[in-house]
Amino acid sequence: MRELHLITVGKLKDKHIEKLEDDYLKRLKLPKLKIHEVKSHSENLQLEANDVLKKIDDIAKNAFVVLMAENGNLYDSPKFSKWLYNHIETKQEPIVLVIGGAAGHGEEVLKRANGKLSLSPLTYPHKLARLLLVEQLYRAQTIFQNHPYHK
Repeated sequence: MRELHLITVGKLKDKHIEKLEDDYLKRLKLPKLKIHEVKSHSENLQLEANDVLKKIDDIAKNAFVVLMAENGNLYDSPKFSKWLYNHIETKQEPIVLVIGGAAGHGEEVLKRANGKLSLSPLTYPHKLARLLLVEQLYRAQTIFQNHPYHK
């Protein structure tokens, strides 16, 4: 089973959302998700990109990088689960999901990406997008395991 990492630009500072996220993280076992927060630089894409790329290289130079982006691939939950677990089972390198800062992803991060995913055509605050992604990762696990949570 490959490692799954989530890099977020900016820190989660809302205790209510942290509590909800922690609940999903406790349930998410297959694969275990590691969250890495990098500093936000007041929408300076170059500085944020440098920090994200450094974190990716710290995780693994050969990481499979997927950006969360409004123009990314859009899946329903069963198709997302299938996509995720197909990658987990077939990729040799760690999978790294990236939620960019308020201004999006820097050019160098866009060049480094292997793909893009979208949670929705709607725009969410970053802290909610992070929570939604963590919940969808847990939901993908339950679908993969034929658990009734998704119903």
